[in-house]
Amino acid sequence: MNEEQRMAEVKKFKNHFLHIYRPGADKLLAWLEEAGFFTAPASTKHHGAYTGGLVEHSNNVYSRLVQLAAAEDERRGRRRFSEYTVGTIAVVALLHDVCKVDAYKVEKKNQKQKDGSWKEVEVYGYTNSLPLGHGEKSIIQIMRYMQLTEEEMLAIRWHMGAFDYSVKGGSYDMNNAFAGSRLAAMLHIADMMATHLDERTNANE
Repeated sequence: MNEEQRMAEVKKFKNHFLHIYRPGADKLLAWLEEAGFFTAPASTKHHGAYTGGLVEHSNNVYSRLVQLAAAEDERRGRRRFSEYTVGTIAVVALLHDVCKVDAYKVEKKNQKQKDGSWKEVEVYGYTNSLPLGHGEKSIIQIMRYMQLTEEEMLAIRWHMGAFDYSVKGGSYDMNNAFAGSRLAAMLHIADMMATHLDERTNANE
């Protein structure tokens, strides 16, 4: 992603963020800017592993969640009055990965080249100065500035689905969250669609 593309993603994110009308939203957006959200990668080596990958991923999740919510509303005959406001959709989609804002640092590493030689390259390394859990950390960081509804908290907390370590440990809380909240289930699906469909590398096409 070049700088022009990154700035286009930042503009898109901020336009989506305008749907969030609640006290503290402006302070949260200012913190995201200051903390480096708009330059952070989405991962170290998988999807969005480059400068601006996190904001691009957040926009992709937003687009996917809007589509899923609209389709679900239509399926359930709620074409006039939607179940979730665009503000709630924007909150959970744009902010579900806020926990990554300070998680990736550029490191220098010797990397083997195709010709067998070694070359020092810059890569992203993972660090976690606030190990509270993935979704939990996002919720805490958001709520330093802006309140969330219980359903928004459930969606953000469980957006990793079965990839969440507590699920791997045998917790049934994710199942209960998905059973009680269509928003939580749809956010996870939107996250997976953005990651594995929208952000596939050319090598995997």
